[in-house]
Amino acid sequence: MKNTIIKSAILVFALVAVSCSSDSDDAPLDPAQSVQAVTDIAVSGSWIISSYVDSGSDETSDYSGFSFTFNADGSLVAVNGTTTITGSWSVTSDDSSDDDDDYDSTDDVDFNIFFSAPPNFEELSDDWDIVSRSSTRIELIDISGGNGDTDTLVFEKN
Repeated sequence: MKNTIIKSAILVFALVAVSCSSDSDDAPLDPAQSVQAVTDIAVSGSWIISSYVDSGSDETSDYSGFSFTFNADGSLVAVNGTTTITGSWSVTSDDSSDDDDDYDSTDDVDFNIFFSAPPNFEELSDDWDIVSRSSTRIELIDISGGNGDTDTLVFEKN
């Protein structure tokens, strides 16, 4: 009886070890697929800024009440009541190493935002690295090449 239990335990252990072997999860992502996946998420509805921290200073309140819409044509519209601010956006693959940091995966996919005015929206203009994404949240980071300051920006589905 004891022998049967030991043999069964070894069999179960072996099956678990085989099923936990390395698979394609660690393989580099196809940048084109990553760009499309992030783009599809962004255009799927309206978003709010749930957090914006500029070099350690929480400036989230600058965007309170604004709803952001990422349109498929590359336009970005922020609306708060009767106030409308327009800009542009894109998701691009950039295989250069000039903006690589610890937050990049094996592919470098940038979330690009551009506003020409007003000044608090101009602060959002950057080529952000994507920290994480889901159907309801896009978390971005930018580490300044000049002084190493870190900015974080989080959009959540409205």
